[in-house]
Amino acid sequence: MSGVKLLIVLSVLVIPAAVEAKPPLREVKEIDDELYYIAIANEISDYCPSISGRRFKAIGVMWGLKSKANNLGYSDGEIRAYVESDAEKDRMRAKGEAYLTANGVSYDNPKSFCTLGQAEIERNSAIGVYLRAN
Repeated sequence: MSGVKLLIVLSVLVIPAAVEAKPPLREVKEIDDELYYIAIANEISDYCPSISGRRFKAIGVMWGLKSKANNLGYSDGEIRAYVESDAEKDRMRAKGEAYLTANGVSYDNPKSFCTLGQAEIERNSAIGVYLRAN
């Protein structure tokens, strides 16, 4: 095969991979969902005095998520832009508040955070693993 033909074949094979765009991090379920669980757990621990957050566990998981995102091809700048984005924070807050409301939580009733938090702990749910009863 001539050098030109080889170059053309390699270009056809390599260019699609280079052009293939990564989805926004918000669409990477394994990362976005875990951050959501941590955010809900944090909100519960902020409003319920009898439940605390497992902050070191959450920090360790977040470092793992950063590493996973890097391995998926996201730069540190892309990751930082995602976690610092006001639009993403607003989206996550709205999603979290909808979950809390659907589970009977009201900001006017801090005990409702405790009720949900205790249920999450007892179920050892994706949220509950980030919580601890005091």
